Amino acid sequence: MAMEERNAQPDPSRLIQAIGLETPLIGFYDAPDPIPFMPVIEPQAGGHVCTFAFYRRWREGKMLHLTRHNFGCGGAGTWMCGVSTRTRGEYVDFLVDGEGLKASRQLMEKWLDVTRPYLPENQHLLIGPLHANQYEHLRTVTFYVNPDQLGMLVLGAQYHSSPEDPAPVLAPFGSGCMQMVGSFPDLNAAQAVIGATDIAMRQYLPPDIVAFTMTRSMFARLCALDDKSFLYKPFWQRLKQARAKR
Repeated sequence: MAMEERNAQPDPSRLIQAIGLETPLIGFYDAPDPIPFMPVIEPQAGGHVCTFAFYRRWREGKMLHLTRHNFGCGGAGTWMCGVSTRTRGEYVDFLVDGEGLKASRQLMEKWLDVTRPYLPENQHLLIGPLHANQYEHLRTVTFYVNPDQLGMLVLGAQYHSSPEDPAPVLAPFGSGCMQMVGSFPDLNAAQAVIGATDIAMRQYLPPDIVAFTMTRSMFARLCALDDKSFLYKPFWQRLKQARAKR
């Protein structure tokens, strides 16, 4: 693939129109310089704030800037920045004994044994609306969708999938920020994650909204869906008509 093709962001406008999406697409960028994303917002230094507390600001067009030295909360520090904020024992105490997220300490230990955080390639992580001229630094794209739109995107992710291919859609256990990038086995593969299933962060989202996060290659596939696909066929049209009547 030519360099210009690799660095050209696919056009999602047709897909957005077809599924009736009103929320902006949110990109996760791993970049050497935050200047092209300016103006940016940052967590208060030394404070504790969930990444998704900035969801409303993303909708306003703002970019969240995180670094290894200012990441907002311990979960983001661990799973997006590769910074250990607790000992392993403290993690197990908090997640199992404190929050009851696994049936036993042993199960949580096993999960930690096989789970690896995202390790940034650059010093700056930026989360917010897509910047087409920074596509080379884009790692994932997130659609914030209602259940009907989620169904459409799941179908889209499976549209080119063969049974022997890796699963095109995953729904992994993990924090909301981890599901934005760290839950992918391979960011170069065409895969998507059903996210925002972490009840600790859902307070910052509308109750009928979930996340559908995808790698760049899956994003390209979805943006390429054409008139032959289900997006323009009777199932979807009948569903839209049924919703309009209600």
